[in-house]
Amino acid sequence: MSNKRISMSDIVLGQPLQWDIYGSDGNLLLRRGFVVNSSHQVETLIERGLFVDGEVLDQAARDKKIPKVIEQASVLRIISQVRNELRTLSYNLATEQNAREKFLALAKQVVVATYLDTDVALGCILLHQEGNYSARHCVDSAVVSIVIARALKKTEEEITLLAAACLTMNLSMLRQQERLQEKSEGLNPAEQELIFKHPQESVQQLMSAGIRDEGWLSWILHHHENEDGTGYPLKKRSAEIPQNAKIISIADRYCARVCARSYRKSLLPNAALRDILVGGKTTVDLMLVTLFIRELGTYPIGTFVKLENGEIGVVTSKGATTTTPYVHCLIGPRGAPLSAPIKRDTQRTLHAIREVLHRDQVNIRFSMRQLWGDVAAQ
Repeated sequence: MSNKRISMSDIVLGQPLQWDIYGSDGNLLLRRGFVVNSSHQVETLIERGLFVDGEVLDQAARDKKIPKVIEQASVLRIISQVRNELRTLSYNLATEQNAREKFLALAKQVVVATYLDTDVALGCILLHQEGNYSARHCVDSAVVSIVIARALKKTEEEITLLAAACLTMNLSMLRQQERLQEKSEGLNPAEQELIFKHPQESVQQLMSAGIRDEGWLSWILHHHENEDGTGYPLKKRSAEIPQNAKIISIADRYCARVCARSYRKSLLPNAALRDILVGGKTTVDLMLVTLFIRELGTYPIGTFVKLENGEIGVVTSKGATTTTPYVHCLIGPRGAPLSAPIKRDTQRTLHAIREVLHRDQVNIRFSMRQLWGDVAAQ
């Protein structure tokens, strides 16, 4: 057997393995068809070395049984590329040919990235806030919406359309959104009108570009409606609002709150979720908010925390409960940077989370690749 070493970037979480996987000693570890639901299931094995039959892997790639993106994929690169391409496509929509297919292609890339490693995709929201805000915000909202839609067991087609709706939800105000993002004073009447009308205007622009998907357009139109009828633009109430529009709405609110503004710090991720839950008791679907907290955790991935032993690190994956995630520590208990990130299980008393920190309280430079490996390479 011609062995080829693989990594977690070669395994699509939630989907059956395409090949048998062997250890470095040649013993069979995981059979073809085994479904990997968590990176932790194989993390220890990966460190020891996992291999597949190279001839089988190459043949599968030739037969297109394995998407090419899986072989050497980086979630961070995929998401960065989608952010850039989304901005270009959106700004040039009036002259764009095949806009529907191009938006769907970008949506599928976000779905692939999120499935490839959900931890890294969610981590990008808090740890990769570079670049144009308007496009970044739409992609971030798509990642969160995909995670929730998957938990609700929606079909792949519906999840892709939901992601496309997130990418295009603010289409009509993309150029102005960056300027509004930096405002420190209140909005003037013209700016308020722009925001109030943007769901309808975005739908009109998509229809002008030849997009007629009823669900896609409806979810955008309703993504600022509230459960109690206080939203906009149509003052719809609970049962009148499509569930996917509600998912986009909560993802939109969360991602906006955890992004810094020129005039204020970003909210701490756990505070952002609490703010949505407590502050939106009459405006959001509480069942969905509860699901958001279950899927993102009380301490969402990418959150900076200090542990009881004084170490400081980043939440990198979900743990046994929503309040006990896994953390990779970067700074030791005496304040000195660690030579390499150390993984901690916050279920343990010594490593329990003491407090949540803002990014500017953590005085260390690091890359996402140090936390997740090649799947988070720049």
